[in-house]
Amino acid sequence: MNLRQNWVLFALGSAFFAGLTALLGKLGVAGINSNLATFVRTVVILGVTALLLSARGEWKPTAPIAAHTWVFLVLSGIATGLSWLCYYRALQLGPVTKVAPIDKLSVAFAIVLGLVFLHESVTWPVLLGGALIVAGSIVMIAF
Repeated sequence: MNLRQNWVLFALGSAFFAGLTALLGKLGVAGINSNLATFVRTVVILGVTALLLSARGEWKPTAPIAAHTWVFLVLSGIATGLSWLCYYRALQLGPVTKVAPIDKLSVAFAIVLGLVFLHESVTWPVLLGGALIVAGSIVMIAF
């Protein structure tokens, strides 16, 4: 298995670090404005990413970046920023055990958006998995 190309390992890493983010974010947002906390987090992310790019010598793109790529990256950045602002405010106001499951409904939203806009394949495992995520989130926040 090629570790550099195995998307499952990166996806599991993403899930683990997102879970850790919920815990650390809940602790970090206590006693500070949630928007300021999001800003601090963003600055740290910029620094870590800059260090990674520097360590790997990846500052120069392998090909010119197309205009539509810039548009989608900027829109993705705006969506990410709005998500983080909402997430940190939710963590400040609610318990992590309720906020995190609602946040993970992003998986269901991503499935629907992928089906509608990217015309990805509709399969029973995708539909069932998405429905189970929604059902699990409902159970976790309702009881």
